Amino acid sequence: MFAWAQAQSKSEPETQDLNRRVQQLEAEVTELKQIVSELQARSLRTVTPVALNALASVSPAVVVPVAAPVAISAPASPLQSENAISAEDRKALDFLRGTTINLALDTYYEYNFNDPVGRVNLLRAYDVLSNEFSLNQADLVLEHAPDVAAGRRWGGRLDLQFGQATDTLQGNPANEPRPEIYRNIFQAYGTYVAPVGKGLTVDFGKWGSSIGIEGNYTKDQMNYSRAFWFNFLPFYHMGARVTYPVNDRFALNYWIVNGTNQVEATNGFKDELFGFTAKPKKSIAWTFNYYLGQEHPDRVLVASTSPIPVQAGLSFAAINPAPNGLTHIFDSYVTWQATPRLTFALEGDYFIQRLWRNAAPGMSSAPSHVDGGAAYAQYQLSSKFAIATRVEYMSDPEGLFSGIDQALKENTVTFDYKVADGFLMRYEWRRDYSNQPTFLSDVQGILRKDQNTAILGLVWWWGRKEGAW
Repeated sequence: MFAWAQAQSKSEPETQDLNRRVQQLEAEVTELKQIVSELQARSLRTVTPVALNALASVSPAVVVPVAAPVAISAPASPLQSENAISAEDRKALDFLRGTTINLALDTYYEYNFNDPVGRVNLLRAYDVLSNEFSLNQADLVLEHAPDVAAGRRWGGRLDLQFGQATDTLQGNPANEPRPEIYRNIFQAYGTYVAPVGKGLTVDFGKWGSSIGIEGNYTKDQMNYSRAFWFNFLPFYHMGARVTYPVNDRFALNYWIVNGTNQVEATNGFKDELFGFTAKPKKSIAWTFNYYLGQEHPDRVLVASTSPIPVQAGLSFAAINPAPNGLTHIFDSYVTWQATPRLTFALEGDYFIQRLWRNAAPGMSSAPSHVDGGAAYAQYQLSSKFAIATRVEYMSDPEGLFSGIDQALKENTVTFDYKVADGFLMRYEWRRDYSNQPTFLSDVQGILRKDQNTAILGLVWWWGRKEGAW
């Protein structure tokens, strides 16, 4: 009897301890069930460190029923947490996703077989020097284009340019009072796509002219050298332009600008362009432009003592009476992708200008004009090799382009070797000729009717911008 009572007194503390442990385990199981339930509700595939600690404290003998298996992975390291992208960082990256930073380098070596005085290739736009290693241009293009589908209707573009081409493009004091201010800014404009019809695109700023088929960036042209027409027609404009796509095949264009090759206007007249671009077939692209302007200045640069100051060292005096004759440019060009390898292009231009609209007695109002065009063909021999040719004619009876009455012609053959994506080598032979002695020779004061040149052009470009620049 005493022995049973003693055993009974010893079992009571053990029973209490067992009950306490069971209650503790039940609490821990309840907590673990809650954690698993939350993980399942959130469709998480990992278990947090809190859950791992709870699992570690549960006895191996306890089985926790779950609806589905849960994969357990190690907790994130402190380094991973530090590298997590913040909301502000993500916003910046999303903004840059639509921005391209692009660079180009255009160099050449050219030899003129006339061995001209001063090593000058007359009437050329970019390849102006003979028997020299030359930097045509180095470019930086920043673009943040509109993306209506992504909800962004605005954008902008900035093209910075350095090298020989800047001197050609930016004009001179005859049509640009302060060319040095804008010398290295080839293009700088902002864009807005208004919610009108299929989208009304409005640009404001300075942009390269689309009058004439050839453009600024060599990689996008069929030939290395530029045609006479590229050298004669406007290079750039400053103002506003509007493009409206009537449908997928036809778009209307309108510009209102300070003038041709004028960031700062030389008179109060605002030039206008009316035109369209059409794609009657997938393989054909046609552009037509009519440009109406007045390019005669109504002021002249004078010493800084003038009563019309602009800034220190720059003053004007009024021209009275100022010539008010108009300029008309009719420009049309078409490109035909005859086959995947063969491309043809044709350009026609008519330029007419008067000094006075209604001439007073003794003032000449006879018009001056230039007309002609160019034809192009390019054949892609393979992914790395291509050959192209250009023939051109320009009638310049009043010497608006060349300074004398003459008919200019040229033939060009260009061979392309694409070394790699973004690296192009161009070998070119060109013959310029005229019905008048025009081109420099190796003797000062002696002119020739022709000049023949050979060019090696090396062009590099890189960046995320696709297609033509």
